[in-house]
Amino acid sequence: MGQIYSDQPFRILSLDGGGAKGFYTLGVLREIESKLGGKRLSEVFPLVFGTSTGAIIAALIALGFTVEHIYALYRDHVPRIARPKTPKEKSTALTKLAAEVFADKKFDAFVTGIGIVTTRWVEERPMIFKASIQQAHGSRPSFQPGFGCTIAEAVEASCAAYPFFNRKTVTTVNGDHVELIDGGYCANNPTLYAIADALIAMQLSPDRLRVISIGVGTYPEPKRALWEKSWWLSRMPSVQLLQKTMEISTQSLEQLRAILFKHVKTLRISNAYTSPEMATDLFEADMQKLNILRQRGVESAQKLETALQDFLP
Repeated sequence: MGQIYSDQPFRILSLDGGGAKGFYTLGVLREIESKLGGKRLSEVFPLVFGTSTGAIIAALIALGFTVEHIYALYRDHVPRIARPKTPKEKSTALTKLAAEVFADKKFDAFVTGIGIVTTRWVEERPMIFKASIQQAHGSRPSFQPGFGCTIAEAVEASCAAYPFFNRKTVTTVNGDHVELIDGGYCANNPTLYAIADALIAMQLSPDRLRVISIGVGTYPEPKRALWEKSWWLSRMPSVQLLQKTMEISTQSLEQLRAILFKHVKTLRISNAYTSPEMATDLFEADMQKLNILRQRGVESAQKLETALQDFLP
C-alpha cells in the first residue's frame, strides 16, 4: 500500500457478492484492466474489498492475478460449485476451489491492501479479514493479518451462503473458534467499509480517493421446471429469498454511502436487465449464460469509458 504516503490518487476497488453472477464482475474488470497499458489491477488499486464471490476475485487480484487468469479459474470451478444440491456438496466444492487456488497462503502473501467481508453467525455482526495494519481501526499492537487465518479460510467463510452452504468455522491466532457465514448478510456491497478504512483508519484525504464499486447486475428470476421447483421448495429454502436479502443489503449500503460519503469520488457499475432471456440467479451453472453475463459486464464498463478516465491512471 505504498500509495498511502504519496499525494497521488488513491484507488479503491470494491466487489459485490452474487455467486455465479460474479462473471458480470469479471467482464467489467476485463475492460478496466485493458485500459491499464499492460499493468495488472494490483498495480493500480492499493486497496481491494470483496464480499462472497467478490471476495474470491478480490483475493486473487490482491495476489497479483490477471483478470484473464481469474476468469479461467471461474470457468473451471464455479459451475462445479453451483450444480450440487446439498449444502455439504456445495461446501466441499468450494473448499476444493479454495485449496487449489490459495493452498496454505496467509495474508502476508497479498501485494495490496485487502478486505474480505464475512458475518459472525453467533454474534450477528461483521468480521472483516485484512492484511495491513494500516487498515486497523482498533488497537494496532494486537493486529494480526487475517486474524492468523489462511486466505482460503477467509474466502470460504465469505462465500458460505448459509443455509445453501455449511457454516465455516475458523480458528484465529488467539485460539478463538469463530463460526462464520456469507459476508453478504451484513455487507453484500462492501464499498462503505472500504471507504471507512481509507478515511478513518488510513487517514487519507477524501479528495485523493477514487473508488470503483462493481456489482453483479440485477436479473429476472429464472423459471424452473415443475419437478425442479418442487425439489427446491421441499428440500431447500428459497433462492429468491436469499437473493432478495443480498440485494437489500447491496442497495441499503449504496444509499448510505451516497449520503455519508458523497464527497468521495465513486463510480458504481452494476446494470439492471429485464428481458426474459437474461433470467439467472447466484447458482447459475450454464456456461453459455455465464459468458453472456461476462459480455454484459464488458458492455457496462464500455458505456462508462468517459467516466472511467477520471478513475484510472
